[in-house]
Formats: sequence, structure tokens, C-alpha cells
Amino acid sequence: MRIVADENIPLLEPFCGGLGSLTRVNGRTLNRDQLLDADVLLVRSVTRVDARLLSGTPVRFVGTATIGTDHVDTDWLADAGIAFTSAPGCNASSVVQYVLSVVSLLLQRQQRADLRGLSVGVVGAGNVGGRLVRALQGMGVEVRVSDPPLEASGSDLPFAPLDEVLACDVVSLHTPLTRQGRHATLHLLDDQALARIGPGQLLINSGRGPVIDNRALLHRLQAPDAPLVALDVWEHEPEPLPELMDHCWLATPHIAGYSLEGKSRGTEMLASALHQWAGVAMDTHLASVLPEPALTTLTFGRNAAPLSTLHQALMTCYDPRDDDSRLRQAFANADADGAPRGPVFDGLRKRYPIRREPNSLAVRVPQGSECFQLLAASGFQVVEASG
Repeated sequence: MRIVADENIPLLEPFCGGLGSLTRVNGRTLNRDQLLDADVLLVRSVTRVDARLLSGTPVRFVGTATIGTDHVDTDWLADAGIAFTSAPGCNASSVVQYVLSVVSLLLQRQQRADLRGLSVGVVGAGNVGGRLVRALQGMGVEVRVSDPPLEASGSDLPFAPLDEVLACDVVSLHTPLTRQGRHATLHLLDDQALARIGPGQLLINSGRGPVIDNRALLHRLQAPDAPLVALDVWEHEPEPLPELMDHCWLATPHIAGYSLEGKSRGTEMLASALHQWAGVAMDTHLASVLPEPALTTLTFGRNAAPLSTLHQALMTCYDPRDDDSRLRQAFANADADGAPRGPVFDGLRKRYPIRREPNSLAVRVPQGSECFQLLAASGFQVVEASG
């Protein structure tokens, strides 16, 4: 079996090496000529998979190591008899970690002592958004959800009209990118919707860049009553609107789902589906290939305040300001050299440092501590220590 795979999909060798030859490629520049002897294609979201790429090639199986599938023409694959699989939910915990860390930075900025009165609006409550809703509810945060298709299905989430969701202290976007239909999400946040989000609010997008009209957002952020904005995804990646980043509170290069666990979980899901398609048993599992975390235990004493404890634990695992700093500095260097920003953006993703999720860290707190519920809801292994 001949497998062609994006160079940024981790751990394919231990998971799929026994199935045949493995060729790594740049997913953004992949072309049809590179697939003329391939049986299997494994991609990430930067590769558009359709008839133009695959027609006339021997590829019979396509997998994407991502939650979203808007970059894949699944209808054409089905008509062509090509098997397809994705990795729904693989990096949901990683994106939730990103959002909670950004929210924690906001709470520190506002010098909040607790979560009383905080409201979070979640737009899109699928694999990622739904998990975020459950985490926030477990922390005691007021949550409002906008997801018309899910609401119509009878789900019991705390649904509200989009206007009410956009009025929350924090608005976090987690919709797929759909360009047509009654509930299309392309430019869901246009100039009119963005006008409803004002000072004192935080808008986070870690879903799909074009869900926000980025030019309208730039115009909104240039106003004196602009909200804070944290963007991980952008229109026209890997070369987002140059001026927009300068007006963002936090700017990161599409890495919200880039925890080691999130990326590796996607690989495991693809590998499992590929083995099943090939009729071969898979004997490698994620737990056996993940390295031990650099930090395994964090301990807090009785005097630790709950919100401060949560912030320290989240920042120990992941501080979004590090990615923000790397992106701004890398773009500044590229601009000074007259170099294009696209390869810089992609390079930051390709060379992304190891980042572990909260469930890799055991947090020890005194028995009966008020910190327990906040930490557990955020995904940490919480251990109550007596004495």
C-alpha cells in the first residue's frame, strides 16, 4: 500500500508504518502529480480534496486528521467510490483548553476574584462547542448557545437567539464553515453582527476563519468602542489581512487544536479507519506512543484562591501569550526582510512546540478545597490530599 500524507500529521510511522510505504508532503502545495502512484491520501485542513486533485489517480482512501471536513468534497468522493474518514472530536479538548486559557487571561486582566456574573456565549455546539459548554457549566458559568440545527434536533442545551449570545461577556465561535443553506456560517459575523459586540466583551474565534468577515472586523476594531478579540483562525490563511493582527488582543496561527494529544488522537482515528478498510488489525494505541509529560504533578496549599489556582494550572499547561508573541515576532521579521507571511504562518504550525492537555497533569489540592470543581471541570486530574 502506498500512502501519501501531510508532513504535519504526527505519529503516522508507528501507527501506519506496517501498512506499506509512507511519503510525506507539504499539504498546502500538494498536487495531483504527487498522487499518481498513491493508494491512500491523508491530509489536514490546508489541503483541498476534490476531483481536481484526485481525478485519474489510483487513490481509493482519503482521510483528514481534522474535525472539520469543509475542505473535502465528500459528495465527489462518494460518487467516485473513494472511502473517506475524518477525526470528529479528536482535538476538542485541545480547543477547549485554548478557550479556557484565553478566558482566564481575560479574568486576570479584569482582576476578577470569582466567576460570579460571567456569561459566555457559544456559537456552534458540536464536538468542540458542546464540550466547551459542559466545561463552563461545570465551572458554574452562565452559558448561552446559538446552534439552530442542534436546537431543532431537540438537544437540551441552553439555547438563545444569536443576539442574546452576542451580548455575553465572552463570545466563542465553534461552527463549521458552510457556504450555502438556511444556516450558512460564511460571514455569520458580518458588520451588523459585529456592531452588537462592544467594549468590555471578548470575541474568540478558534473555529473557522471565514465565519467572521475579517474586513468588517478590522473596521469594527478601529472604532473607539471596539471589543477585545482573540483570533486563532483567519480568512485567507496562511496570509491573513495584515492590519487585522495589529488590532487583536491575542493572535495565534491556527494552533488551538495543536496539543500533542489532539493531533495524535486524530492520527489514531485515521489509522484505525485505514486499518479497518485494509482488513488489517491495528495493534498500536495512543497510550503506548505518547511520551511522558515534562511536568506530571502540580500541588496547591490551603490558602490558594480558586480562580487564581485555576489560572496558574491553565498557564502551566498552556499560555496563549507565548503563541501570540511568536506569531507577531515572526511576522515582524518577515516584513522587515520583505518576505511573504504565508510560509512564516505555516512554519509556526509545522514547528509547533510540544503542548500537553490538562488531563496530562495531576493537580493536588487539600481535601475539601473549593478549587476541586473548577479544576476538574477544566479537564485536570484532580487529587485531594489529606493532611
